[in-house]
Amino acid sequence: MMTTTTPQPAPEVPAPPTMRDVLAAARRIEGLVVRTPALAHPELDRAAAEAGAAGASLVVKHENLQHTGAFKVRGALNLLLGFDDDERRRGIVAYSTGNHAQALAHAARRTGTGCTIVMPERPNPLKERAVRDLGADVVLHGATFDDARARAGEVAAGTGARLVGAANEPVLVAGVATATLELLEQAPDLEVLVVPVGGGSGAAAACLVASALAPGLRVVAVQAAASPAAHDSWRAGELRTAANATRAEGLAVGCGFALTQAVLRERLADFLLVDDDAIAAAQRHYLTGARTVAEGAGAAALAAVLSHPAAFAGRRVGVVCSGGNASETELRRALAA
Repeated sequence: MMTTTTPQPAPEVPAPPTMRDVLAAARRIEGLVVRTPALAHPELDRAAAEAGAAGASLVVKHENLQHTGAFKVRGALNLLLGFDDDERRRGIVAYSTGNHAQALAHAARRTGTGCTIVMPERPNPLKERAVRDLGADVVLHGATFDDARARAGEVAAGTGARLVGAANEPVLVAGVATATLELLEQAPDLEVLVVPVGGGSGAAAACLVASALAPGLRVVAVQAAASPAAHDSWRAGELRTAANATRAEGLAVGCGFALTQAVLRERLADFLLVDDDAIAAAQRHYLTGARTVAEGAGAAALAAVLSHPAAFAGRRVGVVCSGGNASETELRRALAA
């Protein structure tokens, strides 16, 4: 797919977390998150073989079974558990299409921190309802993630609350990295690890852990072709903005982020694109072949294996199912794919 991208100004890049930070995060959030299973599903291996990835053996890291239904709660808890009393009183403001919002709302409720979430208008109703049920204040603004991001900055500036982004937060990335730490304990023989990318915290976290513990492991990122900003930023070697039209809410990000891109440029093996129909088909495979619910972003890594089979044939492949907060409309579309 041909896309038009625009360079962004070069911002200051926060220092990435270290492996010591990841281990500290694992201790901090122990018992507060699910040690999610890493499972083989013969039907998914069969689908991969039929797509052309003969001999591929898949291991799915089921972060869709995490608290709040997605991996991001790991980073949110790591961040907010480290707040002092003054930071908790001032509270946080965040912008999100849903999973980052739920994660922060969950962590805020647990730590007694005020929480305001700015979401685009007409969000996934399942995710919006979950955020409200967790006690966060919800502001609906604009049509896209990027509109919500601008409004969240205004709210934070006006209230003194801490603005918490989804990607340029080293403490969040360190918390998210605990998922890869678990996976390498569960499946130490992986040759490739495929991670979906919106802002890129999951893929950057995977790169950091893999480089420290499994330097031969290839980490491959995947993004929706209809929202390719992170992919295009990585390919160009500079931050770029791009069209943001994917149906997969967790991948619907229109810009690259400095911290995650810095890590990906140094350590990522490859970055693939998949179209929305391929993502929907992967959701169907999860429903019928693994008896599990994956939202669009959660199915993107499997979609990459099925859409780019030559890259995975004959290999032991870790596939991150990053979230399961799919709407009824998504699931109906997936079953029709």
